Amino acid sequence: MNATAPAFRLTDSTLRDGSHAVSHQFTVDQVRTVVGALDRAGVPVIEVTHGDGMGGSSFNYGFSHTPETDLLKVAVETATTSKIAVLFVPGIGVKDDLREAADIGVSIARIATHCTEADISEQHIALTKELGMEAVGFLMMSHMTSPEDLAEQARMSADFGADCVYVVDSAGALTMDGFKRRVAAVKSVVDIDVGVHAHNNLSLAVGNSMAALEEGVDQIDGCTTGLGAGAGNCPTEVLVATCEKSGIATGVDPFAMMDAAEEAVRPIRPEMGVIDRDGLMLGYAGVYGSFLLHAKRASERYEVPTQDILLELGRRGMVGGQEDMIIDVALQLRRERDAGASGDAS
Repeated sequence: MNATAPAFRLTDSTLRDGSHAVSHQFTVDQVRTVVGALDRAGVPVIEVTHGDGMGGSSFNYGFSHTPETDLLKVAVETATTSKIAVLFVPGIGVKDDLREAADIGVSIARIATHCTEADISEQHIALTKELGMEAVGFLMMSHMTSPEDLAEQARMSADFGADCVYVVDSAGALTMDGFKRRVAAVKSVVDIDVGVHAHNNLSLAVGNSMAALEEGVDQIDGCTTGLGAGAGNCPTEVLVATCEKSGIATGVDPFAMMDAAEEAVRPIRPEMGVIDRDGLMLGYAGVYGSFLLHAKRASERYEVPTQDILLELGRRGMVGGQEDMIIDVALQLRRERDAGASGDAS
């Protein structure tokens, strides 16, 4: 392993973004096992919450198997060097959630908003800093706005006091050129760290993360085995191995990371990592990754193809927080199909 200073800070989001892939059913034992393995590998930051962030356990987003505070407590107790982070979406979580996270010993709060709505994060970034935690502006669905407009949103996060701002490809819809242009635009207007979060719906998560490094990105997210929403995220173990092969220091032991992937995470969902038709459709249509399981359930219930639902969601520009619209879309497609069938019969 390269002993020089890491070129970027790695955050592993298996226990947050991966929550989507397991319908938010992580257990205390799974969190203890995964955090222990990632901590031994030298991963600097480990994110732990419901897939939709603190307060996400609900009818709308899916109920957690175990209260997130219990998962956070065991994560903090297990980690010896890794920092524990949480995701917080204003409107899903409330300020008391941030206070509770700080009391448990969480070090970092990633304040997530749609890429054009950074303005709603001001009070939550301020509270995060007051509580002594590192604050991150997490700009979701970054493909839905231009690099220039995204940079202005990032500047807003920085002005609010964020320590880092993220370009977040929630739908896995960006190609390397689009990813690089957004990172470059954000880097040009802020003097804080810039991070990236990539999904693998177009099989570009590692490529996009490496491209971001060419633009001087400071932080990168991954999920071990790619466990995450939709077709999954940038696989942490693959990113680390690729960086090591490229002479880019990560500070993470690539062999311990491979062990973590194979022994701690792979048994949770062995089939994760295959980009099937529905996962690819997310990236093609530019649809929020966490919509996939909801769309599949609606497809089964209303007997309309998942890909038709995803395409219509993309056409409408649906964003995180609008999961209830998936049912509306499925119902509309069912009505249109039935009306067409009735017309054919006549």
